[in-house]
Amino acid sequence: MKQALLSKSSYMIGLQCPRYLWTKIHEKEKIPEASEADEWKFEQGYLIQEYAQKWFLDGIDIDTEDFNENLKKTAELINLKQRKPLFEAAFKVEFSKANYIYSRADILVPVGKDLWDIVEVKSSASLKPENIQDIAFQKYVLEKAGLKIRKCFLMCVNNEYVKHEKIDCKKLMKTEDISEKIEKEIKGIEERIENLFKIINAEKCPKIAIGNHCKHPYECPLTSCWDFIPGESVFELYYGGKKSFELFEKDIKLLKDIPIAHLTKEQQKIQVQCAKTNKPYINKEKIKEFLDKLIYPVYYLDFETIGTAIPLFDGSHPYQNIAFQYSLHIQESRDSEAKHVSFLAKGDKDPRHEFIKSLKENLGNKGSIVTYNQAFEKSVLEKLEMICPKEKKWIENIIKRLVDLLQPFRNFDYYNPKQKGSASIKSVMPSLVPKLPKGIKSYDEMEIDKGDVASMAFLKIALGECPEDDFKKFCKVSKADQEKTRKMLEEYCELDTLGMVLMINKLGGMVG
Repeated sequence: MKQALLSKSSYMIGLQCPRYLWTKIHEKEKIPEASEADEWKFEQGYLIQEYAQKWFLDGIDIDTEDFNENLKKTAELINLKQRKPLFEAAFKVEFSKANYIYSRADILVPVGKDLWDIVEVKSSASLKPENIQDIAFQKYVLEKAGLKIRKCFLMCVNNEYVKHEKIDCKKLMKTEDISEKIEKEIKGIEERIENLFKIINAEKCPKIAIGNHCKHPYECPLTSCWDFIPGESVFELYYGGKKSFELFEKDIKLLKDIPIAHLTKEQQKIQVQCAKTNKPYINKEKIKEFLDKLIYPVYYLDFETIGTAIPLFDGSHPYQNIAFQYSLHIQESRDSEAKHVSFLAKGDKDPRHEFIKSLKENLGNKGSIVTYNQAFEKSVLEKLEMICPKEKKWIENIIKRLVDLLQPFRNFDYYNPKQKGSASIKSVMPSLVPKLPKGIKSYDEMEIDKGDVASMAFLKIALGECPEDDFKKFCKVSKADQEKTRKMLEEYCELDTLGMVLMINKLGGMVG
């Protein structure tokens, strides 16, 4: 009889979606490869694990690519009289006939004569519900393998830690005793595992309806499940969430078929009305009110940032958005042509000092500063005070001048059905300004077309020069590729601010 194996990752996948689990086991080729951004998250996770292991100086790393060798070494070390912390210890035990469960423990810490503590390492900054399910499975496997587990801990990133010179692993990580939560979660686990083995051993893929589980706790890569959904469906409803599924279950599939009485948000009502008429909605009074608040000269500003689990520079903390680039269009008057200036860090040192110096040289002392989703730029500016305290007053004045262009689109003062319920600049700009000036590429024509892609691109050219040796092995980019990447970054960031200029001009033309 062929053996079936349920690993910790497969267990978590099965809890989210049985169809995904079956496909992972039987039709693995149908699952898309991880994106570059996903790969970078994995790499950060590995680095965080290395720092967590530094808490236990006498620990033994069992990590090996050979599955059976890992199991063998784990068994040998578990049985030694001289007990030491173990990293990546692996256990495989029979659950039922020909059905095996398997799990690795990030860190196993010996306690007393025969007890062990499980320490699960995560690169996140706080405990999540799925972490409880994850560790409960581990504990069950380890206890079934004969270990006596005393307590379970989560070790995650301390996002309040601020780097000064070398990384302090004791301060970078924090631990939380989650033993009680694990005990609650572990009740009923045998039934859950049994059900998942039924799925694994089934000849056909189970039919699972789309639902909230498609995006929570993780984004499911099996997007083909949604192929039958028509265009302009209820799933494009602005902040639809559960309501979209409720409507779909009532056989209301299209936006235009939603009864207005079913909706509570004004934006949703506008969206459905636009779906019925296939025409944009324009609230000229509100748009004029927004435009009249602009004080010229107007500065259109956009930042690009990087944020890593392990802080790169002194005076920064985990996951802090470090600004490395800005684009700025300056328009002296409503009818004048906008002038473009920009900044892109070299990547060989902390970019923040040069960033703020350049920004100060190009932002005048008066006039509105237009951003798209100003909360982001505001938070980046506030963090700059940590590294440039002498510029505190100047930064505060800049923040007071910020104007959020997202506001009229988030309020649906202007809405076009082509936006598909989104108020992001990537959705609004093409619908409001369908034709760009000659020689300007659209986002769809760019290799760097999103913020996370821009961050990854800069990380590649920056981390090879980073003071932290940990990162250098992941970022080897030739000089030619560096120049190409810098050009693409400039091109992408410039479109964000040029787009804002064009959008404001278009809105102005609508209201006279």
